[in-house]
Amino acid sequence: MHDTLITRTVTCTKSSDLQVVLLHGWGMNSGIFDEFTPLLSDVASITTIDLPGFGCNQHVVPVPYSLENVAAVVAERLPTKCVVLGWSLGGLLAQSLALSHSDKVMGLITIASTPQFVAEGEWPGIAPRVLAQFEAQLGQNYAQTLDRFLAIQAMGSATAKQDIKRIRQALSQYPEPSRDALAEGLKLLSSENLRAKIADIEQPTLRLYGRLDSLVPHQAIPLIQALQPAAQSLTLAHASHAPFISHAEETAQTIRTFLCANFSVC
Repeated sequence: MHDTLITRTVTCTKSSDLQVVLLHGWGMNSGIFDEFTPLLSDVASITTIDLPGFGCNQHVVPVPYSLENVAAVVAERLPTKCVVLGWSLGGLLAQSLALSHSDKVMGLITIASTPQFVAEGEWPGIAPRVLAQFEAQLGQNYAQTLDRFLAIQAMGSATAKQDIKRIRQALSQYPEPSRDALAEGLKLLSSENLRAKIADIEQPTLRLYGRLDSLVPHQAIPLIQALQPAAQSLTLAHASHAPFISHAEETAQTIRTFLCANFSVC
């Protein structure tokens, strides 16, 4: 048994019945979406969920901390019919939810995410040594590790300093994550591989990328598209790993267009 996850919902300002759930990335919490949520709330009700072990749910840490177990815990709090939007690690979870809980998930949006984060053979991604360094540093200094991760996420963005400041401010409003969840979350980034499965995603899918993203390199984009050719894919030319912060209006408009086209909310 485990505690029920805490969620927050902003009701749609118009008459739409559409439900969109936002899932954050590693080391973060749902505060990361506080400024972004109002940009979508006129087309859907928006629910944010702190991932197990993070933010307000830092006390809920499934054992083992596998992608399947995390998805099962999150699925309990999903609205009956919803579109799941996941950023970074949250996007990996969103893909898993689309595959394993298609009874609840009727649409999928990923931002700066991939079916496999770690580089392997010809597959572009994060160098295994970089993730290993994060794992080693995490046990020594959480704050310093997170700062380094934020710097990598914002790298390349013209507004990198402002982006990092805004992320730090958003994170500070919520409890620090569980150290176990941080460590296990890094293991998910370094070990999970959904490449052979995403072709089975039947829901309408939008994949958003930043051209300057070093965590999801642009070389991976055509490879992901080949694995899920039915997905809609868009790359923001001047964005890095957090386009919903650096290019919020452009990101929101792309998502709104996708929701309007596929779920008749406009």
